[in-house]
Amino acid sequence: MNNSMQWQNTPKMFIVYCTVAGLISAAGISGLLVIVDMMSKSPEGTFFAVIGISLGIADPTVAQYVGLGLHILTGTAAGNIFGQLVLFWRKLVPYNAKRGIFLGMVVGISLWFVLFIPLATLGIQKMLDSFVVSAPNTYVHNIALRFQGLYPLVVGGSLMFHLVYGCILGIIAGRMAELRLFEQPFVRDQITK
Repeated sequence: MNNSMQWQNTPKMFIVYCTVAGLISAAGISGLLVIVDMMSKSPEGTFFAVIGISLGIADPTVAQYVGLGLHILTGTAAGNIFGQLVLFWRKLVPYNAKRGIFLGMVVGISLWFVLFIPLATLGIQKMLDSFVVSAPNTYVHNIALRFQGLYPLVVGGSLMFHLVYGCILGIIAGRMAELRLFEQPFVRDQITK
């Protein structure tokens, strides 16, 4: 077996598989969020603008791009962390797509509970509430007004999006692992011990 094939068939490749799966999943969910903006007749990119605005960025375009970038970066990082955990705790190995879906949903729920809920509650919502009273411009004020009273809906809806993220992450990581790692019985036996 050549060196590149050995490299592709090592347990450490789970980090790469899960990172790529996290990137693809986050990009896919970001696309769905733009569709939600369109369906709710919000300006396109509103969800991402809220992230940027909560960081103090008043320019609508910059706020959207910063929010989108942070959203995709967070999803990619979550996939990477999942891949690293797999190396240390073999019970987390997504050795096929079916198992990947289950584990991915656990990752999605964990991400929602550990990161989204605290950020939404302690950061974003507080900033939006303050912008209702005093905003740097009309765009920020209008966004803050649009989200008044929607916190429960946003939190509940975000759980669904995190579950979808987890499913996509799990399917991709599990399928990549299934195709690559299990080509070699020695690697398969080491991982499933």
